[in-house]
Amino acid sequence: MYKCNICGYIYHPEEGDGSQGILGGTSFSDLPASWRCPVCNVTVEDFEPFEE
Repeated sequence: MYKCNICGYIYHPEEGDGSQGILGGTSFSDLPASWRCPVCNVTVEDFEPFEE
C-alpha cells in the first residue's frame, strides 16, 4: 500500500482505483504516469510506502 503525504489517501493495489480505470491487482509501480491521487490530485511522487 502507498499513502498520500498530502491528504492521507491510501492506494490499495488489490483494489486499484476504479475512478481512474485502474484495475484491482495493479501495483503502485505499474500505475501510469498520468495517474493522480483521487482525493487531492497530486502525483505519485507525493506517496510513500505504507503498512497498517
